[in-house]
Amino acid sequence: MGKAIISLIFLLTPLSAALAAPPVLKENAPDRYVVVEGDTLWSIAGRFLQNPWQWPEIWKMNHDQIKNPNRIYPGDVIVVDRTAQETRLRLLKLETVTLQPQVRVEQLKAKPVPTIPGVVIEPFLARPMIVGPTELDSAPFILASQDHRVTIGAGATAYASGLTKEQGRSWQLFRRGDPLVDPDTNETLGYEAVYLGEAQVTQFGTLSTVHITRSTREILAGDRLIASGKEIPNFGYVPHAPANPIKGRIVSSYGSLGDAGPLSIVTLSKGSRDGLEVGHVLAIYRSQTAARFQQRTAPLYGREGPSGNDAPRTYYSEQLTPRDGPLYPRGFPVTDELIASLPDERYGLAMVFRTFDRASFAIIMQASRQVSVNDVVTNP
Repeated sequence: MGKAIISLIFLLTPLSAALAAPPVLKENAPDRYVVVEGDTLWSIAGRFLQNPWQWPEIWKMNHDQIKNPNRIYPGDVIVVDRTAQETRLRLLKLETVTLQPQVRVEQLKAKPVPTIPGVVIEPFLARPMIVGPTELDSAPFILASQDHRVTIGAGATAYASGLTKEQGRSWQLFRRGDPLVDPDTNETLGYEAVYLGEAQVTQFGTLSTVHITRSTREILAGDRLIASGKEIPNFGYVPHAPANPIKGRIVSSYGSLGDAGPLSIVTLSKGSRDGLEVGHVLAIYRSQTAARFQQRTAPLYGREGPSGNDAPRTYYSEQLTPRDGPLYPRGFPVTDELIASLPDERYGLAMVFRTFDRASFAIIMQASRQVSVNDVVTNP
């Protein structure tokens, strides 16, 4: 009745030395660790490795196992094996114990340890979050609400056009959001489909009656409905570094926020056509040249000055005034050339959990400062 042991005989295809350094155990890494409820692959890897995304290399997984790894369950024991030529991790083989017939109470089958907390990304796995410019135009839509309200939410009744019985009674509500533009190429990668909530059809007809069962934002006339998918979320992927060079930008943060933090969802300017796949871990860099000088120095309200001069405002660095100094000192001007000479600053990690052709969604795993739109993502 021993649990299956993750195979150690397949080797991961070696990565280029320029892309990844050899995995290094933490100085305080335990010799053995018992998996408990609430653990994730990321948190377990963080107990042993300085870089959690190098888990497949020290675990000796091949590419197929990374996509569909064998499961680790609460109660399993992970040990550091130093008997081989190189240090590796393995599951401790459990002994089989013969039991005499007796009445006993057993818990339900344990759930496998996920890569990251499923509750964080589950809402984003089965929803069409990136669409084309006209992809939602032919979808059914909310025509009116009961009592002719302008906005409605959970618990309200509405009337929709275009619903069919063949697609079922469960629907999701979306609204096309802002375009996702690659700041490096000015290419429009798609449009974010803003998730609004869930609806259940109570009566089909030329105008069907729907009951709003869940809402995350206000729902308006014209918002689109898409049949709920049957996709089963997969949390079993393994965090790992891309095999090929990747460099992109964060083009949006979920909720149209300018800044984000750990466990937030962001959209990247690279997708499956660029080699990104589920489980890829990317480093986040604060780019000093990524439009921040223009944002800081541009006038707040229209053109600058009484004459409407379009010339950029001179930006002066902030400095503290000593008590015996002049009342209004002027610092040295900060120029485009000065900012271009500043090095990019690495401050976090993001992991891809859903890919599209030209864009992808990632979750912020670590960040020592706020994550901003236009920041750079690249190989860790």
